Amino acid sequence: MPHCTLSEVVQLSHFVKRTLIALHPGADDEGRLSCLEALTAKPFTRDDMSSRIASVKDSAMLSTALRALRRDVMMNLIGRNATGRIDYFEVVRTMSDLAEVAVSAVVSVHARELAQKHGVPYGISGAPQDLMVVGMGKLGGRELNVSSDIDLIFLYDEDGETRATDAFPDARRLLSVHEFYERLARRIIPALNNVEGAGFVFRVDMRLRPNGESGPIVCGTDMLEEYLYTQGRDWERFAWLKSRIVNTPVFSSPGVFERQCANVESLVRPFVFRKYLDFGAIASLTSLHEMIRAETARREATRNREGVNVKLGRGGIREIEFLTQTLQVIRGGREPKLRGKETLAMLKELALEGALNEDIAAQLSRDYVFLRDLEHAIQYVDDQQTQMLMNEGESLTRVAGLLGLSTDALWERVNRVREFVANAFDAVFQVQGDQTVSQDNWPIGWQTGSSSARAALAKTLEGLGYGTDVEELVSRISALVSGRSAAARSDGARKRMQKLLQLVVEQCPVWSQKAESQLLCAQDVLARYLKLLEAIAGRSTYVALLYQYPRAAERVGRVLAASRWSADYLVAHPIILDELVDGRVHEMDNYTPVDWSCWLRNLQTALQEAQGDQERQMNLLRDAHHAAVFRLLIADLDGRFTVERLADQLSALADEVLNLVIEMAWSSLAQRHREHPRFAVIGYGKLGGKELGYESDLDLVYLYDDDHPDADVNYSRLVRRMMSWLTVQTSSGILFDIDLRLRPNGGNGLVVSPMKMFSRYQRNEDGNGAWFWEHQALTRARFCAGDSDIGRRFEKERAYILQLPRTKSDVIEQVLEMRAKMLEGHPNRSRFFDIKHDRGGMVDIEFIVQMVVLTYSHDHPELINNFGNILLLEMAADLNLISPDLARPAVDAYRHYRQLQHEIRLNAGEAVPVRVPKDMVLEELGAVKDLWLSVFGTQEPRRIGESV
Repeated sequence: MPHCTLSEVVQLSHFVKRTLIALHPGADDEGRLSCLEALTAKPFTRDDMSSRIASVKDSAMLSTALRALRRDVMMNLIGRNATGRIDYFEVVRTMSDLAEVAVSAVVSVHARELAQKHGVPYGISGAPQDLMVVGMGKLGGRELNVSSDIDLIFLYDEDGETRATDAFPDARRLLSVHEFYERLARRIIPALNNVEGAGFVFRVDMRLRPNGESGPIVCGTDMLEEYLYTQGRDWERFAWLKSRIVNTPVFSSPGVFERQCANVESLVRPFVFRKYLDFGAIASLTSLHEMIRAETARREATRNREGVNVKLGRGGIREIEFLTQTLQVIRGGREPKLRGKETLAMLKELALEGALNEDIAAQLSRDYVFLRDLEHAIQYVDDQQTQMLMNEGESLTRVAGLLGLSTDALWERVNRVREFVANAFDAVFQVQGDQTVSQDNWPIGWQTGSSSARAALAKTLEGLGYGTDVEELVSRISALVSGRSAAARSDGARKRMQKLLQLVVEQCPVWSQKAESQLLCAQDVLARYLKLLEAIAGRSTYVALLYQYPRAAERVGRVLAASRWSADYLVAHPIILDELVDGRVHEMDNYTPVDWSCWLRNLQTALQEAQGDQERQMNLLRDAHHAAVFRLLIADLDGRFTVERLADQLSALADEVLNLVIEMAWSSLAQRHREHPRFAVIGYGKLGGKELGYESDLDLVYLYDDDHPDADVNYSRLVRRMMSWLTVQTSSGILFDIDLRLRPNGGNGLVVSPMKMFSRYQRNEDGNGAWFWEHQALTRARFCAGDSDIGRRFEKERAYILQLPRTKSDVIEQVLEMRAKMLEGHPNRSRFFDIKHDRGGMVDIEFIVQMVVLTYSHDHPELINNFGNILLLEMAADLNLISPDLARPAVDAYRHYRQLQHEIRLNAGEAVPVRVPKDMVLEELGAVKDLWLSVFGTQEPRRIGESV
């Protein structure tokens, strides 16, 4: 942005010119300009401010010194900012420093003067009590503008009485701590606020204190706690979000004062930031902002549209701050990084967390700086606390000049910025016009639950296409809006539920038509949605989310229509609804890197915040995992993942969870013998082959390599702790079901094995080790988590075992025998084809791959790589180990089987057999059987006791 010269600053700012005349009444223009050059020659640092008043111990002298200091700081900032030598950040930091230095000095001097008469305040604990001055708003965020007032709240920690001390031995008339600090507060306010001499220091506003203007001017932390949790309103959460204690101690030591400040923080943080995602505050906060916007528009209109308020008006400073703080309040309970007080830093963090589009956040940041610069220029003109930019006239010319712009260029930019900010605000808050509910179609009083209302509601449902059998739907809807649970809700919560139900009922027929399943009707989708609403009816924050974000409500409807499993998942874990308003959902597809390291780092930060509360940590881990799985599910339902890529992502996510659980479980052991465990987790089966599904069990084997005498005991304890972290049911559900039967010696073996013992077992040198089927299982095994050195040793051992020389006939005999056992274990007496277990299905292909790996890896070591069944089949065909002409259709069959399995389990669940009419897969079944015959030389597996 262009800038003006220092001489132009004198002409453009009444305040600067007036101040120079007062300082040098007899000087000419050149002399005054020299004075301004001297005042702006270097920055005004916090140390400069402190040193100016360090020796002042008298309250009257301090009053004069502070007003002169404020005058000089203002002159310095106006001159340096308007000429481009400093930017917005230095302006607000300098003003915030001035406020903190001034408040601390006033508190210190006046408190000591009071202590001369009344002694030092002591609490019931015996510790000296200091006044804590809480800076709110822009002072709390260190974003103070040049003519801003400061919002203050005065607190003390403990009740008690004053007493004489060595430093104040002449104290005679003792007071309670409350009386002492009430008197001090009534001295502090005029000391800063009154206009005298060189003006004022800061205008002081006390209206944000508990109970506002009717409340006591100073209160104890006990009173603050009671007020916040019994009377605190949603808008006060915004105010306290930016709260910060801005003074230094007078009577107590820094350590004691720090503990007193920490006590205040411990009260405020849970009031501002709820434990979970908090969408419940949106409606009331949005209403508050709409009132502010309407009042500002009214005031602008009464001034004959002379200009606009760049702070409170549409698209102004307040809307950027309001947007930022609202998203912080919603998510700050779960995301500690979003608890900051500075607007620009939080906009950046919101973008990093996916709560706000990165491009929008970046533009809002640029616009915020411009609007704050404009606000400062308006206030530079006459040191007035105003944010009105006039449409025309001398004031506009001066403001534009201080910004180095023409009036036309300034207004062009202002209009462009305000339009962008207003649109961004409306987009984030999803104006209710987005909800396409046809109020005319709904009978009056439908929500009362009376018999006539239920009959009218039934006709409404019939008219919307739900058929005539709607009695159950009517009963469930009536229970949600007029049942016992509804009576316990606030009026606002009941109205939100009513409007949300109207949207859902009207849109379910649309969502059912868009669903791929031809068997799904509007009744089915509505029944699923009602099940979700019944689950969240008592959690107003989730209802508020869907009400406030109709696009999220629509997305929920499409998810529910797409899959029964996803519907059940939403009902079980409603916290993941936040993912539907998270921009990162849209980023995941086949080309998204399989990398969950950023997710892991964020989760580790949250877990660290909850240190000492294991149940809270376990819930955080479960919630984060559920949210990540749901993010994958959304991309999957949108068709942005192949089954193979989805399995890669789910498997990599499970690996990170296991790594984290090792870390958390080990750190919880009181008697651990080393800082980091020499311990590894080996995944078998679906996890080992990177073919994990949404609800797949984890087949695990635990290994360690540690000669310490306590190793056996500690690693056994570690496994038990891990099993708790992974499988215990908490209020947030479980992570995984774990199967340990593939460990050495199965159910009779140790839960965790030394690496050396595992190697001896696999090599079976004494005849008491691994069976052939365990080597089969090893073809689908890999190191997943833990100590990488042990992981490398396992992979080396696995390679050795798989590459052992074996005769083809021996391998075939053993594989056929195992296939026969599996058939006996999974009988299918239905008329449908089981695509996993029946002959010609997925297991046949997996056994073909295992036979190839175990037979030919000795000569073709590349086959031991755990690439998955599809790629290994293709490699075997390329090496002419199996017929390429038979392998290709078998690969296509396996892909088709996996897709069918995936789709069926989305609607039926993981435990349900995946069976289809045989005529759906005749071609695939034939392809697999042809390859089986080619590889094994027989169409059927050998029964036990038969010859090949």
